[in-house]
Amino acid sequence: MVAAAASVSSGTGAQSPSTLVEVSNLSKRFPTAGGKQIVALDNVSFSIKRGEVLGVVGESGCGKSTLGRTLLRLEEPTQGQIFFDGRDITAMKGQQLKSLRKDAQIVFQDPFGALNPQHKVGKLIGEPLQVHKLGNRKAQALRVLELLDWVDLPADAVSHYCHEFSGGQRQRIAIARALASNPTFLVCDEAVSALDVSIQSQILNLLMDLRQRLDLSMLFISHDLSVIRHICDRVAVMYLGRVVETADTKTIMDNPQHPYTRALLSAIPHPLELQKTRIVLTGEMPDPAYPPSGCNFHTRCQARHEGVDKLCIGTVPELRLHASQSNVACHLCFQ
Repeated sequence: MVAAAASVSSGTGAQSPSTLVEVSNLSKRFPTAGGKQIVALDNVSFSIKRGEVLGVVGESGCGKSTLGRTLLRLEEPTQGQIFFDGRDITAMKGQQLKSLRKDAQIVFQDPFGALNPQHKVGKLIGEPLQVHKLGNRKAQALRVLELLDWVDLPADAVSHYCHEFSGGQRQRIAIARALASNPTFLVCDEAVSALDVSIQSQILNLLMDLRQRLDLSMLFISHDLSVIRHICDRVAVMYLGRVVETADTKTIMDNPQHPYTRALLSAIPHPLELQKTRIVLTGEMPDPAYPPSGCNFHTRCQARHEGVDKLCIGTVPELRLHASQSNVACHLCFQ
């Protein structure tokens, strides 16, 4: 397991040779009919090393999926920079952006919605090869068979439609299609959450095997911390569009620092003899069109006290390295 502290991008574009993805002060806002803006991402910065899996966790609506889609330019960033393999992809267009699509792919939550039901599996998997002109027709057909073998599906699947397969098999088809162009980076957006628990473990094991075989880097988005523990090297915890804590997986799981991270971890079921005290958050996540001032979490934080009350309400906490080796955005952790 890679145990590296998250680095905050300087925005210069200078990357370590070991870094594949670097995000600097990335923000995404969606305009509403009433003239307001929904803040989906708010000055997010992090990096992903080559061959590393970074997990992103948080409640629904915290910005996880928007982050994954924005990294691949499926959503246009409002501000900030995204560097992929040393290239600033934020302003890429045309052929440059098409080249990025070959190197960075996504696996969506719902495989049935992501696969065209009118096409057979062979065409679905082979389409990226045609779009990027990778090999002649014979080479593409052989590549499709190779990909099916990688995801443990029979060769005769090429002549069937995706509705003929189970949910787990459809997700295997989606993974095969994502890998067709031989990408180096894969975004998995809740890739197992729609599957039965027994099938989830099979898909997770498949992703881990493919990661080792292909030296893939991944952004793995999930709300399930037990899944994150199983597959990820590092974890970024998000709340209302901001990253509030990052660390290697063991540090996050064993010694969380941010009050929100502690609340998330306390919700993981444990055997009775190991049951931890549950931290129940009161209230709902604030409306992203009207985010709170200062620390976004202060409206639900049970650890806040009079000594730091004004600081929490009035000042946005920066993501800073804590003695625990976590990067934490919390005024309380540095008192």
